[in-house]
Amino acid sequence: MNVIESIQDKINRLPEPLAQEVLDFIGYLGHRHGLWTDFGEENLIAAQDDTMYHLWDNPEDEVWNDVQTL
Repeated sequence: MNVIESIQDKINRLPEPLAQEVLDFIGYLGHRHGLWTDFGEENLIAAQDDTMYHLWDNPEDEVWNDVQTL
């Protein structure tokens, strides 16, 4: 059995939610190694917006809005 067949065998025995995690990880690896660029970055950014809004937009951090970048 080659590596691909071994991976397929293990994936076939996973429940659907775990198989989805494997698929997500494969996408991450492909993107990280430049194999493909369609990783859905815009979806990831949109997904984190609601969660991170309170960290990005608060009175304590307003001072950083005017910092010059290089």
